[in-house]
Amino acid sequence: MKHSSYDLIVVGTGFASSFFLKKYLSKVKEDHKVLVLERGHFYPHAERLKVKKGEFSPYQKFEEPWEQAIKNINPEKRWPFTTGYGGCSNCWWGCTPRFMPSDFKMKSLFGVGEDWPVDYDDLDPYYYEAEDLMAVSGPEGTPFPRTGKYPLPAHSFSLVDKILHKTYGNKYISQPTARASRSTTGRNACMASSTCDTCPVNAKFTIENANLNVYNDPRITIVYGAQVYSLELQGDIVRKVFYIREGKEEEASAEIIVLGANPFFNTNILLNAGDKNPLTGRGFGEQLGMQVLIYLDNMKNVGGSTWVNANGYMLYDGDHRKDFAACLMEVSNAPYYIRLERGKWLNIASFRLLFEDLPLDKNYITNSADKLVPEVHFTERSSYTLKAIENMKKELPGILSCLPVEKLKYLAPFPNEGHIIGGTRMSNDPKLGVVDKHLIHHQYRNLFVLGAGAFTTFSASNPTLTLSALSLFAADKAF
Repeated sequence: MKHSSYDLIVVGTGFASSFFLKKYLSKVKEDHKVLVLERGHFYPHAERLKVKKGEFSPYQKFEEPWEQAIKNINPEKRWPFTTGYGGCSNCWWGCTPRFMPSDFKMKSLFGVGEDWPVDYDDLDPYYYEAEDLMAVSGPEGTPFPRTGKYPLPAHSFSLVDKILHKTYGNKYISQPTARASRSTTGRNACMASSTCDTCPVNAKFTIENANLNVYNDPRITIVYGAQVYSLELQGDIVRKVFYIREGKEEEASAEIIVLGANPFFNTNILLNAGDKNPLTGRGFGEQLGMQVLIYLDNMKNVGGSTWVNANGYMLYDGDHRKDFAACLMEVSNAPYYIRLERGKWLNIASFRLLFEDLPLDKNYITNSADKLVPEVHFTERSSYTLKAIENMKKELPGILSCLPVEKLKYLAPFPNEGHIIGGTRMSNDPKLGVVDKHLIHHQYRNLFVLGAGAFTTFSASNPTLTLSALSLFAADKAF
Protein backbone atom coordinates (compact mmCIF):
# COMPACT_ATOMS: atom_id res chain seq x y z
CA MET A 1 0.00 0.00 0.00
CA LYS A 2 1.10 3.55 -0.66
CA HIS A 3 0.34 4.93 2.80
CA SER A 4 0.19 3.79 6.44
CA SER A 5 -3.16 5.48 6.96
CA TYR A 6 -5.90 6.97 4.81
CA ASP A 7 -8.64 9.56 4.92
CA LEU A 8 -11.14 6.98 3.69
CA ILE A 9 -11.25 3.20 3.32
CA VAL A 10 -13.95 1.70 1.11
CA VAL A 11 -14.81 -2.00 1.06
CA GLY A 12 -16.05 -3.19 -2.34
CA THR A 13 -16.32 -1.79 -5.88
CA GLY A 14 -19.99 -2.48 -6.70
CA PHE A 15 -22.83 -0.01 -7.18
CA ALA A 16 -22.95 1.23 -3.57
CA SER A 17 -19.22 1.92 -3.25
CA SER A 18 -18.76 3.32 -6.75
CA PHE A 19 -21.62 5.80 -6.58
CA PHE A 20 -20.57 6.88 -3.09
CA LEU A 21 -17.03 7.50 -4.35
CA LYS A 22 -18.28 9.37 -7.40
CA LYS A 23 -19.92 11.96 -5.16
CA TYR A 24 -17.27 11.89 -2.41
CA LEU A 25 -14.37 12.60 -4.79
CA SER A 26 -16.23 15.61 -6.19
CA LYS A 27 -16.42 17.14 -2.71
CA VAL A 28 -13.02 16.53 -1.08
CA LYS A 29 -9.57 18.02 -1.64
CA GLU A 30 -7.01 16.82 -4.14
CA ASP A 31 -4.68 15.59 -1.40
CA HIS A 32 -7.20 13.10 0.02
CA LYS A 33 -6.02 9.52 0.30
CA VAL A 34 -8.54 6.73 -0.38
CA LEU A 35 -7.96 2.99 -0.07
CA VAL A 36 -10.36 0.62 -1.81
CA LEU A 37 -10.31 -3.02 -0.72
CA GLU A 38 -11.88 -5.40 -3.24
CA ARG A 39 -12.55 -9.02 -2.25
CA GLY A 40 -12.20 -10.26 -5.81
CA HIS A 41 -10.21 -9.22 -8.86
CA PHE A 42 -10.63 -7.39 -12.14
CA TYR A 43 -12.30 -9.85 -14.52
CA PRO A 44 -12.95 -8.09 -17.85
CA HIS A 45 -16.29 -8.35 -19.61
CA ALA A 46 -14.60 -9.74 -22.72
CA GLU A 47 -13.17 -12.61 -20.67
CA ARG A 48 -16.51 -13.27 -18.95
CA LEU A 49 -18.07 -13.48 -22.39
CA LYS A 50 -15.52 -16.08 -23.49
CA VAL A 51 -16.45 -18.28 -20.53
CA LYS A 52 -20.16 -17.76 -21.25
CA LYS A 53 -19.52 -19.13 -24.75
CA GLY A 54 -17.65 -22.15 -23.36
CA GLU A 55 -14.17 -20.88 -24.21
CA PHE A 56 -11.15 -20.86 -21.92
CA SER A 57 -10.09 -17.69 -20.11
CA PRO A 58 -7.14 -17.33 -17.74
CA TYR A 59 -9.34 -15.00 -15.70
CA GLN A 60 -11.69 -17.84 -14.88
CA LYS A 61 -9.52 -18.60 -11.85
CA PHE A 62 -10.92 -15.39 -10.30
CA GLU A 63 -14.50 -16.65 -10.29
CA GLU A 64 -15.88 -17.16 -6.78
CA PRO A 65 -19.08 -19.21 -6.85
CA TRP A 66 -21.61 -17.59 -4.53
CA GLU A 67 -22.38 -21.01 -3.04
CA GLN A 68 -18.83 -21.15 -1.68
CA ALA A 69 -18.72 -17.54 -0.48
CA ILE A 70 -21.57 -18.02 2.01
CA LYS A 71 -22.95 -20.86 4.12
CA ASN A 72 -26.53 -21.11 2.92
CA ILE A 73 -28.63 -23.02 5.47
CA ASN A 74 -31.69 -23.25 3.19
CA PRO A 75 -30.56 -24.75 -0.15
CA GLU A 76 -34.01 -24.22 -1.70
CA LYS A 77 -33.46 -20.45 -1.50
CA ARG A 78 -30.76 -19.18 -3.83
CA TRP A 79 -28.70 -15.97 -3.43
CA PRO A 80 -26.63 -15.50 -6.61
CA PHE A 81 -24.16 -12.61 -6.58
CA THR A 82 -20.81 -11.73 -8.12
CA THR A 83 -17.60 -10.72 -6.38
CA GLY A 84 -14.75 -8.88 -8.06
CA TYR A 85 -14.35 -5.46 -9.66
CA GLY A 86 -17.79 -3.98 -10.25
CA GLY A 87 -19.56 -6.42 -7.93
CA CYS A 88 -23.07 -7.34 -9.02
CA SER A 89 -23.01 -4.85 -11.90
CA ASN A 90 -21.43 -7.80 -13.71
CA CYS A 91 -24.39 -10.11 -13.20
CA TRP A 92 -27.42 -7.79 -12.80
CA TRP A 93 -30.01 -7.51 -15.57
CA GLY A 94 -30.27 -3.73 -15.71
CA CYS A 95 -33.82 -3.04 -14.43
CA THR A 96 -34.01 0.51 -13.02
CA PRO A 97 -37.52 1.62 -12.05
CA ARG A 98 -37.71 4.14 -9.23
CA PHE A 99 -39.52 3.30 -6.02
CA MET A 100 -42.96 4.79 -5.59
CA PRO A 101 -43.35 7.61 -2.99
CA SER A 102 -45.55 5.32 -0.91
CA ASP A 103 -42.74 2.76 -0.60
CA PHE A 104 -40.99 5.08 1.85
CA LYS A 105 -44.12 5.63 4.00
CA MET A 106 -45.43 2.13 4.62
CA LYS A 107 -46.32 2.67 8.28
CA SER A 108 -47.81 6.15 7.84
CA LEU A 109 -49.93 5.21 4.84
CA PHE A 110 -50.74 1.56 5.44
CA GLY A 111 -49.85 0.73 9.04
CA VAL A 112 -47.30 -1.83 7.83
CA GLY A 113 -43.61 -2.12 8.72
CA GLU A 114 -41.77 1.14 9.42
CA ASP A 115 -41.34 4.40 7.53
CA TRP A 116 -37.95 5.06 5.99
CA PRO A 117 -36.00 7.99 7.49
CA VAL A 118 -35.77 9.40 3.94
CA ASP A 119 -38.61 9.95 1.49
CA TYR A 120 -39.05 10.17 -2.26
CA ASP A 121 -38.39 13.92 -2.36
CA ASP A 122 -35.08 13.45 -0.52
CA LEU A 123 -33.89 11.01 -3.19
CA ASP A 124 -35.48 12.63 -6.25
CA PRO A 125 -32.40 14.67 -7.33
CA TYR A 126 -30.16 11.67 -6.74
CA TYR A 127 -32.45 9.46 -8.80
CA TYR A 128 -31.89 11.84 -11.73
CA GLU A 129 -28.15 11.79 -11.12
CA ALA A 130 -27.99 7.99 -10.96
CA GLU A 131 -30.15 7.67 -14.10
CA ASP A 132 -27.81 10.02 -15.91
CA LEU A 133 -24.68 8.15 -14.78
CA MET A 134 -26.22 4.85 -15.88
CA ALA A 135 -27.58 6.35 -19.14
CA VAL A 136 -31.00 4.82 -18.40
CA SER A 137 -33.48 4.26 -21.23
CA GLY A 138 -37.04 5.17 -20.26
CA PRO A 139 -40.40 6.74 -21.14
CA GLU A 140 -41.58 10.29 -20.53
CA GLY A 141 -44.74 9.32 -18.60
CA THR A 142 -44.24 7.31 -15.40
CA PRO A 143 -46.41 6.33 -12.39
CA PHE A 144 -43.76 7.77 -10.06
CA PRO A 145 -43.11 11.55 -10.07
CA ARG A 146 -40.58 12.38 -12.76
CA THR A 147 -40.32 15.19 -15.29
CA GLY A 148 -38.41 15.43 -18.52
CA LYS A 149 -36.78 12.80 -20.64
CA TYR A 150 -34.57 9.93 -19.58
CA PRO A 151 -30.98 10.03 -20.89
CA LEU A 152 -31.85 7.48 -23.59
CA PRO A 153 -35.19 6.89 -25.37
CA ALA A 154 -37.59 4.23 -24.17
CA HIS A 155 -37.40 0.73 -25.58
CA SER A 156 -40.10 -0.10 -28.13
CA PHE A 157 -43.26 -1.96 -27.14
CA SER A 158 -44.38 -5.38 -28.26
CA LEU A 159 -47.92 -5.79 -29.60
CA VAL A 160 -49.21 -6.90 -26.19
CA ASP A 161 -47.46 -3.91 -24.59
CA LYS A 162 -49.15 -1.50 -27.00
CA ILE A 163 -52.61 -2.81 -26.11
CA LEU A 164 -51.97 -2.69 -22.36
CA HIS A 165 -50.42 0.77 -22.54
CA LYS A 166 -53.44 2.05 -24.48
CA THR A 167 -55.71 0.58 -21.80
CA TYR A 168 -53.79 1.64 -18.66
CA GLY A 169 -51.72 4.66 -19.70
CA ASN A 170 -48.81 5.44 -17.38
CA LYS A 171 -49.67 2.46 -15.17
CA TYR A 172 -48.16 0.40 -17.98
CA ILE A 173 -44.86 1.77 -19.27
CA SER A 174 -41.73 0.86 -21.14
CA GLN A 175 -39.44 -0.30 -18.36
CA PRO A 176 -36.79 2.22 -17.29
CA THR A 177 -33.62 0.21 -17.79
CA ALA A 178 -29.84 0.49 -17.89
CA ARG A 179 -29.90 -1.67 -21.04
CA ALA A 180 -29.18 0.88 -23.75
CA SER A 181 -31.93 1.50 -26.32
CA ARG A 182 -29.31 2.94 -28.68
CA SER A 183 -25.55 2.93 -28.64
CA THR A 184 -23.94 5.29 -26.16
CA THR A 185 -20.45 5.86 -24.76
CA GLY A 186 -18.87 2.48 -24.10
CA ARG A 187 -22.09 0.51 -24.77
CA ASN A 188 -24.00 -0.89 -27.73
CA ALA A 189 -27.76 -1.04 -28.16
CA CYS A 190 -29.61 -3.95 -26.52
CA MET A 191 -30.44 -6.82 -28.88
CA ALA A 192 -32.96 -8.53 -26.56
CA SER A 193 -30.78 -11.64 -26.29
CA SER A 194 -32.04 -12.29 -22.72
CA THR A 195 -28.57 -13.22 -21.50
CA CYS A 196 -28.15 -9.98 -19.55
CA ASP A 197 -26.03 -11.45 -16.77
CA THR A 198 -23.18 -11.41 -19.32
CA CYS A 199 -24.46 -9.16 -22.10
CA PRO A 200 -23.04 -10.34 -25.43
CA VAL A 201 -23.05 -6.81 -26.89
CA ASN A 202 -22.10 -4.92 -23.70
CA ALA A 203 -25.39 -2.97 -23.71
CA LYS A 204 -26.11 -2.88 -19.99
CA PHE A 205 -24.42 -0.51 -17.56
CA THR A 206 -21.58 -1.97 -15.52
CA ILE A 207 -18.93 -0.36 -13.36
CA GLU A 208 -16.40 -1.49 -15.96
CA ASN A 209 -18.03 0.30 -18.92
CA ALA A 210 -19.47 3.21 -16.93
CA ASN A 211 -16.85 5.90 -17.50
CA LEU A 212 -17.39 7.04 -13.92
CA ASN A 213 -13.72 8.07 -13.66
CA VAL A 214 -13.59 6.83 -10.08
CA TYR A 215 -10.99 4.09 -9.85
CA ASN A 216 -8.50 5.85 -12.11
CA ASP A 217 -8.54 8.88 -9.81
CA PRO A 218 -4.98 9.48 -8.47
CA ARG A 219 -6.35 9.81 -4.93
CA ILE A 220 -7.39 6.16 -4.94
CA THR A 221 -5.31 3.08 -4.20
CA ILE A 222 -7.15 -0.14 -5.03
CA VAL A 223 -6.09 -3.51 -3.60
CA TYR A 224 -7.53 -6.69 -5.12
CA GLY A 225 -7.92 -10.02 -3.38
CA ALA A 226 -8.48 -8.27 -0.04
CA GLN A 227 -11.06 -10.28 1.92
CA VAL A 228 -12.22 -7.89 4.65
CA TYR A 229 -13.63 -9.72 7.65
CA SER A 230 -13.54 -7.37 10.66
CA LEU A 231 -12.94 -3.91 12.12
CA GLU A 232 -11.11 -2.58 15.15
CA LEU A 233 -13.58 -0.74 17.38
CA GLN A 234 -12.41 1.70 20.05
CA GLY A 235 -15.35 3.06 21.97
CA ASP A 236 -17.69 4.46 19.36
CA ILE A 237 -15.06 4.82 16.63
CA VAL A 238 -13.75 2.42 13.98
CA ARG A 239 -9.96 2.60 13.80
CA LYS A 240 -8.86 -0.21 11.49
CA VAL A 241 -10.00 -2.64 8.84
CA PHE A 242 -8.75 -6.23 8.97
CA TYR A 243 -8.46 -8.38 5.86
CA ILE A 244 -6.71 -11.39 4.41
CA ARG A 245 -4.75 -11.16 1.17
CA GLU A 246 -2.77 -14.01 -0.38
CA GLY A 247 -3.20 -15.95 2.84
CA LYS A 248 -1.72 -13.22 5.04
CA GLU A 249 -3.41 -11.11 7.69
CA GLU A 250 -3.26 -7.40 6.90
CA GLU A 251 -4.78 -4.21 8.31
CA ALA A 252 -5.31 -0.59 7.34
CA SER A 253 -6.48 2.49 9.21
CA ALA A 254 -8.47 5.55 8.18
CA GLU A 255 -10.50 8.43 9.53
CA ILE A 256 -13.67 7.17 7.81
CA ILE A 257 -14.66 3.61 6.89
CA VAL A 258 -17.25 2.66 4.25
CA LEU A 259 -18.68 -0.85 3.99
CA GLY A 260 -19.95 -1.19 0.44
CA ALA A 261 -20.06 -4.97 0.04
CA ASN A 262 -23.34 -6.87 -0.26
CA PRO A 263 -25.49 -7.35 2.89
CA PHE A 264 -23.99 -10.77 3.64
CA PHE A 265 -20.44 -9.46 3.87
CA ASN A 266 -21.30 -6.10 5.45
CA THR A 267 -23.13 -7.97 8.22
CA ASN A 268 -20.33 -10.51 8.64
CA ILE A 269 -17.76 -7.73 9.06
CA LEU A 270 -19.89 -5.94 11.68
CA LEU A 271 -20.58 -9.09 13.67
CA ASN A 272 -16.96 -10.24 13.60
CA ALA A 273 -16.01 -6.78 14.87
CA GLY A 274 -18.32 -7.13 17.86
CA ASP A 275 -21.23 -4.93 16.81
CA LYS A 276 -23.87 -5.53 19.52
CA ASN A 277 -26.82 -3.95 17.73
CA PRO A 278 -29.53 -6.66 18.02
CA LEU A 279 -30.81 -5.82 14.52
CA THR A 280 -27.50 -6.33 12.70
CA GLY A 281 -28.17 -9.15 10.25
CA ARG A 282 -31.86 -9.38 11.14
CA GLY A 283 -34.77 -9.05 8.75
CA PHE A 284 -33.00 -9.58 5.44
CA GLY A 285 -34.66 -11.03 2.34
CA GLU A 286 -35.88 -10.01 -1.09
CA GLN A 287 -39.01 -9.81 -3.21
CA LEU A 288 -40.89 -12.93 -4.25
CA GLY A 289 -41.12 -13.49 -8.01
CA MET A 290 -43.28 -15.81 -10.06
CA GLN A 291 -44.05 -16.15 -13.74
CA VAL A 292 -47.43 -16.31 -15.47
CA LEU A 293 -47.70 -17.43 -19.09
CA ILE A 294 -50.51 -15.79 -21.07
CA TYR A 295 -51.74 -17.96 -23.93
CA LEU A 296 -53.24 -15.74 -26.66
CA ASP A 297 -56.07 -16.64 -29.02
CA ASN A 298 -55.13 -16.03 -32.66
CA MET A 299 -52.70 -13.22 -31.78
CA LYS A 300 -48.93 -13.16 -32.21
CA ASN A 301 -47.00 -11.17 -29.61
CA VAL A 302 -44.28 -9.63 -31.77
CA GLY A 303 -41.99 -6.62 -31.42
CA GLY A 304 -40.22 -5.15 -28.43
CA SER A 305 -36.56 -4.25 -28.15
CA THR A 306 -35.27 -5.55 -24.83
CA TRP A 307 -35.54 -8.39 -22.31
CA VAL A 308 -37.98 -6.80 -19.81
CA ASN A 309 -39.97 -4.69 -22.19
CA ALA A 310 -42.45 -3.09 -19.82
CA ASN A 311 -43.59 -2.63 -16.22
CA GLY A 312 -47.21 -2.83 -15.13
CA TYR A 313 -48.36 -1.00 -11.99
CA MET A 314 -52.02 -2.03 -11.97
CA LEU A 315 -51.56 -4.08 -8.76
CA TYR A 316 -48.89 -1.89 -7.15
CA ASP A 317 -50.29 1.03 -5.16
CA GLY A 318 -53.48 1.59 -3.19
CA ASP A 319 -55.27 0.87 0.06
CA HIS A 320 -54.84 -2.86 -0.50
CA ARG A 321 -51.33 -2.43 0.88
CA LYS A 322 -52.86 -2.23 4.33
CA ASP A 323 -53.65 -5.92 3.93
CA PHE A 324 -51.32 -7.36 1.29
CA ALA A 325 -48.25 -6.51 -0.72
CA ALA A 326 -47.69 -4.43 -3.83
CA CYS A 327 -47.07 -6.30 -7.07
CA LEU A 328 -44.92 -5.00 -9.93
CA MET A 329 -45.33 -6.66 -13.33
CA GLU A 330 -42.20 -7.26 -15.40
CA VAL A 331 -43.18 -8.09 -18.94
CA SER A 332 -40.69 -10.45 -20.53
CA ASN A 333 -39.64 -10.35 -24.15
CA ALA A 334 -37.38 -13.39 -23.82
CA PRO A 335 -37.21 -15.58 -26.94
CA TYR A 336 -37.50 -18.79 -24.93
CA TYR A 337 -41.16 -18.15 -24.07
CA ILE A 338 -42.85 -19.81 -27.04
CA ARG A 339 -45.77 -22.20 -27.50
CA LEU A 340 -44.85 -25.63 -28.75
CA GLU A 341 -47.95 -25.83 -30.93
CA ARG A 342 -48.10 -25.67 -34.72
CA GLY A 343 -49.07 -22.19 -35.90
CA LYS A 344 -49.08 -20.75 -32.35
CA TRP A 345 -45.36 -20.31 -31.62
CA LEU A 346 -45.70 -16.61 -30.83
CA ASN A 347 -49.23 -16.63 -29.41
CA ILE A 348 -47.94 -16.09 -25.89
CA ALA A 349 -46.84 -13.39 -23.46
CA SER A 350 -44.98 -13.79 -20.19
CA PHE A 351 -45.27 -11.68 -17.04
CA ARG A 352 -42.97 -11.92 -14.06
CA LEU A 353 -44.86 -10.78 -10.97
CA LEU A 354 -42.71 -9.25 -8.23
CA PHE A 355 -44.21 -8.98 -4.73
CA GLU A 356 -42.77 -6.84 -1.98
CA ASP A 357 -41.98 -8.55 1.31
CA LEU A 358 -41.45 -7.39 4.88
CA PRO A 359 -38.39 -7.79 7.12
CA LEU A 360 -38.84 -10.82 9.39
CA ASP A 361 -36.48 -11.45 12.31
CA LYS A 362 -36.66 -15.18 11.54
CA ASN A 363 -34.65 -14.45 8.39
CA TYR A 364 -31.15 -13.47 9.46
CA ILE A 365 -27.44 -13.39 8.64
CA THR A 366 -24.82 -14.34 11.19
CA ASN A 367 -21.13 -15.23 11.23
CA SER A 368 -19.83 -18.80 11.08
CA ALA A 369 -16.81 -20.74 12.29
CA ASP A 370 -14.99 -19.40 9.21
CA LYS A 371 -14.56 -15.67 9.72
CA LEU A 372 -14.61 -15.06 5.96
CA VAL A 373 -17.92 -16.87 5.38
CA PRO A 374 -21.26 -15.47 6.59
CA GLU A 375 -24.03 -17.90 7.51
CA VAL A 376 -27.41 -17.23 5.88
CA HIS A 377 -30.72 -18.29 7.45
CA PHE A 378 -33.85 -17.71 5.37
CA THR A 379 -36.92 -19.64 6.50
CA GLU A 380 -40.16 -17.95 5.49
CA ARG A 381 -42.16 -15.34 3.61
CA SER A 382 -44.53 -12.93 5.27
CA SER A 383 -48.26 -13.62 5.13
CA TYR A 384 -48.49 -10.07 3.74
CA THR A 385 -46.75 -11.31 0.59
CA LEU A 386 -48.60 -14.62 0.31
CA LYS A 387 -51.98 -12.85 0.48
CA ALA A 388 -50.91 -10.68 -2.45
CA ILE A 389 -50.33 -13.74 -4.60
CA GLU A 390 -53.90 -14.90 -4.02
CA ASN A 391 -55.24 -11.43 -4.80
CA MET A 392 -53.19 -11.31 -8.02
CA LYS A 393 -54.69 -14.58 -9.24
CA LYS A 394 -58.15 -13.16 -8.61
CA GLU A 395 -57.52 -9.79 -10.30
CA LEU A 396 -55.24 -10.65 -13.21
CA PRO A 397 -57.89 -12.14 -15.56
CA GLY A 398 -59.82 -8.85 -15.40
CA ILE A 399 -56.69 -6.77 -15.92
CA LEU A 400 -55.87 -8.79 -19.04
CA SER A 401 -59.42 -8.71 -20.42
CA CYS A 402 -58.26 -6.25 -23.11
CA LEU A 403 -56.28 -9.15 -24.62
CA PRO A 404 -57.61 -12.28 -26.36
CA VAL A 405 -56.58 -14.63 -23.54
CA GLU A 406 -57.05 -18.37 -23.97
CA LYS A 407 -55.69 -19.32 -20.56
CA LEU A 408 -53.22 -18.33 -17.87
CA LYS A 409 -50.56 -20.69 -16.55
CA TYR A 410 -48.96 -19.81 -13.20
CA LEU A 411 -45.48 -21.17 -12.63
CA ALA A 412 -43.97 -21.90 -9.21
CA PRO A 413 -42.25 -19.01 -7.41
CA PHE A 414 -38.63 -18.50 -8.40
CA PRO A 415 -35.90 -19.50 -5.91
CA ASN A 416 -34.38 -16.02 -6.19
CA GLU A 417 -34.73 -12.53 -7.67
CA GLY A 418 -31.03 -11.70 -7.52
CA HIS A 419 -31.62 -9.06 -4.83
CA ILE A 420 -30.21 -9.23 -1.29
CA ILE A 421 -32.00 -6.66 0.88
CA GLY A 422 -31.92 -5.78 4.57
CA GLY A 423 -29.75 -6.73 7.49
CA THR A 424 -28.49 -3.22 8.30
CA ARG A 425 -31.75 -1.30 8.01
CA MET A 426 -32.10 2.49 8.20
CA SER A 427 -34.04 4.26 10.93
CA ASN A 428 -34.33 7.58 12.73
CA ASP A 429 -34.60 5.75 16.06
CA PRO A 430 -31.45 3.74 16.94
CA LYS A 431 -33.72 1.14 18.55
CA LEU A 432 -35.33 0.39 15.19
CA GLY A 433 -32.30 0.09 12.94
CA VAL A 434 -28.56 -0.11 12.41
CA VAL A 435 -27.80 3.03 10.36
CA ASP A 436 -29.27 6.52 10.15
CA LYS A 437 -30.68 8.35 7.11
CA HIS A 438 -27.15 9.08 5.86
CA LEU A 439 -26.21 5.39 6.16
CA ILE A 440 -23.93 6.11 9.12
CA HIS A 441 -23.93 3.50 11.86
CA HIS A 442 -25.98 4.66 14.84
CA GLN A 443 -23.14 3.88 17.25
CA TYR A 444 -19.94 4.08 15.20
CA ARG A 445 -20.15 7.55 13.74
CA ASN A 446 -17.24 7.29 11.32
CA LEU A 447 -18.68 4.14 9.71
CA PHE A 448 -20.96 4.11 6.65
CA VAL A 449 -22.84 0.90 5.78
CA LEU A 450 -24.10 1.20 2.22
CA GLY A 451 -26.30 -0.79 -0.13
CA ALA A 452 -29.69 -2.47 -0.14
CA GLY A 453 -28.95 -3.84 3.33
CA ALA A 454 -30.03 -0.40 4.58
CA PHE A 455 -33.54 -0.62 3.10
CA THR A 456 -36.17 -0.25 5.82
CA THR A 457 -38.74 -2.27 3.86
CA PHE A 458 -38.61 -4.21 0.59
CA SER A 459 -40.36 -2.42 -2.27
CA ALA A 460 -41.75 -4.46 -5.14
CA SER A 461 -39.44 -2.45 -7.43
CA ASN A 462 -35.90 -3.50 -8.32
CA PRO A 463 -33.44 -2.10 -5.76
CA THR A 464 -30.33 -1.10 -7.71
CA LEU A 465 -31.29 2.42 -8.81
CA THR A 466 -32.47 3.27 -5.30
CA LEU A 467 -29.36 1.94 -3.53
CA SER A 468 -27.21 3.90 -6.00
CA ALA A 469 -29.20 7.08 -5.35
CA LEU A 470 -28.84 6.48 -1.59
CA SER A 471 -25.05 6.30 -1.96
CA LEU A 472 -25.00 9.62 -3.82
CA PHE A 473 -27.28 11.11 -1.15
CA ALA A 474 -25.15 9.83 1.73
CA ALA A 475 -21.88 11.14 0.31
CA ASP A 476 -23.44 14.48 -0.61
CA LYS A 477 -25.07 15.16 2.75
CA ALA A 478 -22.30 13.82 5.00
CA PHE A 479 -19.39 15.81 3.51
